[in-house]
Amino acid sequence: TMDADDLLRLIDVLSPRDEPGRLTLISRMGAERVHAKLPPLLRAVTRAGRKVVWLCDPMHGNTISTANKVKTRSFDSILAEVRGFFDAHLAEGTWAGGVHVEMTGQEVTECVGGAHRLTEADLGGRYETFCDPRLNAEQSLELAFLVAEELKARRIPLRTPAVAAQ
Repeated sequence: TMDADDLLRLIDVLSPRDEPGRLTLISRMGAERVHAKLPPLLRAVTRAGRKVVWLCDPMHGNTISTANKVKTRSFDSILAEVRGFFDAHLAEGTWAGGVHVEMTGQEVTECVGGAHRLTEADLGGRYETFCDPRLNAEQSLELAFLVAEELKARRIPLRTPAVAAQ
């Protein structure tokens, strides 16, 4: 994980004119590290006044290998990193720009967990990826609904203009 000074130097190289929307920073820290590592980066970029888009990749920082050397990801860890990403942005007053997930519409068994509680023993059933494990159709929808619930719970209520007395 990059420290704040290195990140600011990289931003200067990649976006020297600081054009809004030009640079997207993708955090992929893992569920265990996001709460400690992301806030200092958010603070540094905000203090420097840099205009970036923040995106969460909860997949790559949560890839593990089973005892049988099968690459997988835990649904709970993926969700925990997404929640940590939104927590950090809420606490720092910054804008969480999006979430990147690797998924398929197929009923594969590549990631463990989710509502159907897939386990390591289930991975052999339909493990079809040639590269990285993907959320299956049900896990993808479950994650989307859980993220939507999180966002709904965190949103700032819109103020309604007061109606003038007549």
